[in-house]
Amino acid sequence: MQIGGFQKLSLIDYPGKVAAVIFTQGCNFRCPFCHNRDLVLPQYYKPTLSEEEVYDFLKERRDKLQGVVVTGGEPTLQPDFIPFLKKLKQFGYSVKIDTNGSQPEVLEKIIQAGLVDYIAMDIKAPLESYAQAAGVPVDINNIQKSIEFLLSSGINYHFRTTAVKPLLSLEDFKEMSALIKDAERYIIQEFIPHGTILDNSLLDRGHFTAFELNALKEQWERQEVSVSM
Repeated sequence: MQIGGFQKLSLIDYPGKVAAVIFTQGCNFRCPFCHNRDLVLPQYYKPTLSEEEVYDFLKERRDKLQGVVVTGGEPTLQPDFIPFLKKLKQFGYSVKIDTNGSQPEVLEKIIQAGLVDYIAMDIKAPLESYAQAAGVPVDINNIQKSIEFLLSSGINYHFRTTAVKPLLSLEDFKEMSALIKDAERYIIQEFIPHGTILDNSLLDRGHFTAFELNALKEQWERQEVSVSM
């Protein structure tokens, strides 16, 4: 595993659990609004952490931590992802992963093997404009497969979208809601501009107001979908 960062304690990354967060290096997307460029762009990579260092800490903290979040980058691209998850489960942890949904076959394997307890999947944009939001060509069939599989998986999950006004309109959110119409939870994340995103031109191009985001929240609540800001 290419581990680019390790947060030893988080109260917000795993809903309802005290967790550690593991950040993997490498991603197949280049979302212009991504704030983790040191995990996405090789020229910004930092020295990796050893798996043993992470394992040792997690073994020592089993009485204090409830879960482990594996995020990125895109963790499902890691060639030894499945053995790594098996190790976390052997330690007795509940495991959550964050994913862009581009690798549905990996999601299916880890769910069927009981290696993950919670999945958060990004919905970048309506399918027809996915490439613009992802920064690269995207096989949208894989995105659809991941959505459909999560909806029927029986495990805990949520979908989330970063509300970037230069890339998404209010109408786009209606289209994305149709993609996940049976979802139990959909999180709309506010885009917080700062100088470490992949495309700095987004910093000065205007952003959704609190009024606009609250209107979206009310819309989905009327559809009985739980939406968080």
